Amino acid sequence: MLVLLVIIGCASKIPHLLAPDYAKRGTRLIAVMPVKNCSTDPNVGHMVRETVIRELYFKGYPKIPPAVIDEKLSVIYGTTTDFKDGSVPPKSIGDLLGVNAVLYGSLIRCKTSYILFYAATEISMTFELRSAKTGETLWSTRYGKVKRNFGFSKKQLEMASQQVYETTIQEMVDKALDTLPDGPDV
Repeated sequence: MLVLLVIIGCASKIPHLLAPDYAKRGTRLIAVMPVKNCSTDPNVGHMVRETVIRELYFKGYPKIPPAVIDEKLSVIYGTTTDFKDGSVPPKSIGDLLGVNAVLYGSLIRCKTSYILFYAATEISMTFELRSAKTGETLWSTRYGKVKRNFGFSKKQLEMASQQVYETTIQEMVDKALDTLPDGPDV
């Protein structure tokens, strides 16, 4: 019974890296960059970014609207696609926006496989929070999930798989940000 409790307790946490002195860094303002999106649907990347911004707000970090970030960065770096790959250094973003940290996100895998009466939707993403002052990684995590659906027709499986995206992304962002310490406004 004890072994089962230990396994269940360990299974709820996802692996992550946290700077040992994170609490002393005074991280308050976090700019969430556009998500690097491997899927063919650009809306999935926007959904991940909006979900992360909302969840950071509920963790006690002030909300910085993505339009403000994109507008200021596009003046220097061009279109959103030019800086969504994480090539803009955190120090530049910090100087431009006055933030303490920059959160980069990548949607590594987002695909659905269909086999007869079965569909498996696989989503995996990474997050990396970097200091706008030094550029070093303050927090990072990688998380993946597979949702399975069953149905009698391909159309039914496609509809079920589409409905899974939003709830799965919300669940994944919640789990990933659970490993990030609460912000100063909690």
